[in-house]
Amino acid sequence: MAQWTAVALVADFPPGSSRRLEVDGVAMAIFNVDGRYYAIEDICSHEAETLSGGKLEGPEIICPRHEARFSLVTGEALSPPAYEPIATFPVQVENGIVQVRDDRFD
Repeated sequence: MAQWTAVALVADFPPGSSRRLEVDGVAMAIFNVDGRYYAIEDICSHEAETLSGGKLEGPEIICPRHEARFSLVTGEALSPPAYEPIATFPVQVENGIVQVRDDRFD
């Protein structure tokens, strides 16, 4: 089973902010959307662009290269030119610390 990895203190991760980091060799982008935390693999399924530099609109991220939209909740591609989903990861807050894990291979 994958381990939880601490990524930020809640106090240092205000709503509307994001973090890009690597967890066990996987580039992830973590977002705070109005106090709810989401984590995705930081790569667009359309053309291998990092998503962490994209525009955040509610629980959606817009790819900075071709403006494909993805759900941060499900990873679903919401608009062309992307049609394939992106990976999402579990996020938890424990003792004021935001944590993520990659559970795809559990």
